[in-house]
Amino acid sequence: MEKILIIDDEAFICENVQRILSGEGFQVCTAQTGQEARDIVASEQIDLALLDLNLGTENGIDVLKALKELDPELLVIIITGYGSVESAVESLQLGAFHYMKKPFKADALRLIVKLALKTQTLKREVRKLRQGNASLPGSSPIIGKSDAFNEVVAQVREIARIPSTVLVTGESGTGKELVARAIHDLSDRKEAPFIAINCASIPATLLESELFGHEKGSFTGASGRKKGLFEEAHHGTIFLDEIGEMDMAMQAKLLRVLQERSIRRVGAVKDVTIDVRVIAATNRDLLQRIAEKSFREDLFYRLNVFPIHIPPLRERTADIAALAAYFLDGFSRSFGRQFRDISPEAEQLMAQYAWPGNVRELRNVIERICIMRTGPTLLPEHLPLEIRNSQDGDHAAMVTTATAIEVPEDVGLEEAINSIEKTLIRQALQKAGGNVLQTATILRIPRGTLRYKMDKYGL
Repeated sequence: MEKILIIDDEAFICENVQRILSGEGFQVCTAQTGQEARDIVASEQIDLALLDLNLGTENGIDVLKALKELDPELLVIIITGYGSVESAVESLQLGAFHYMKKPFKADALRLIVKLALKTQTLKREVRKLRQGNASLPGSSPIIGKSDAFNEVVAQVREIARIPSTVLVTGESGTGKELVARAIHDLSDRKEAPFIAINCASIPATLLESELFGHEKGSFTGASGRKKGLFEEAHHGTIFLDEIGEMDMAMQAKLLRVLQERSIRRVGAVKDVTIDVRVIAATNRDLLQRIAEKSFREDLFYRLNVFPIHIPPLRERTADIAALAAYFLDGFSRSFGRQFRDISPEAEQLMAQYAWPGNVRELRNVIERICIMRTGPTLLPEHLPLEIRNSQDGDHAAMVTTATAIEVPEDVGLEEAINSIEKTLIRQALQKAGGNVLQTATILRIPRGTLRYKMDKYGL
């Protein structure tokens, strides 16, 4: 039941309004001073307040400011006399929902109150949906405390203020779509649609129609006009995931859209102007794709206005425990388990593991544990075998090889270390078949560091 607070220094008005609204099934409380009102709002969940601007010696505007500070989401309807309409207008600028002039009719009061409460309900539902998108246990939240994570967060906050095109790069499972959603939610487009599409999941012959729409009869099966995703995202954001998988012909059409800020439906003769923020993402090396003639260089530079790279989870081990705890809490609640924490030994094992599937793999592991096991503490024996054995295997083999390398007596320490490092990198590259990412995983170093060392040693 919605709860309404009436704030008026005249007792008979409080009683009259309380009688009218109680008759509509609302729970009503009253306050005759600003302090009483502040105490009630601070201690109770109030859905709506009716505030008289003339509270004896108190300034109703000051009371409004105080109430909004206590609860920024509180809706306030101002009650004012004929001589204080200017103050009522000022109150609207401070966030009041509406104002009513005395004397007012009971029917008008009922109508305004019901409209305000409906607005409050809709606001709360929207806020809940937005928060739910980032807090569902099956999703990958933007959570972490590592320097690499903080850098990504800083970039997201910076670019959210500017409507520039963004290119998000990172391995599969690192959370590229979540970053794109965060940019949208922090931007002035947050009230408009966020439309996501995986360019690799739709055949090239259908992708144009999905993105740009089509006219009736433009191809077999086109029984009517259909808006494309760019039009659906008007004034909002479109997220083009796996952009590196788009074929060359479609790339040329996308380039035109980015240049002209307009689209043309399949079978149409006129362009449609659009206002859309484009965020693209890929787990591919687009510069390599350009060298292979499978990605347009001009499109790359159109997309790469503001690049954001999400490091893999193995490069931000400080975030693993926080993410694992988040997923454990969510899935434990969903499956009726009693997990409350993670043992230090289990945290250490997870920190040592390379997580080739990144945050997505971590989420899946925790979900599987919550399905098969019970709490209260996640222990090492709950973890999959590959994580429990993560301190062994390839890395241990490389260390064994290093200890077997003989160093000549006339070689200095730095030269010896470089020789050993070069040998280990060469062996890891051979083991990984030349795959840089896999080599970095074996050596447990960031890919960027590996590339620097490969250049250093001419590998």
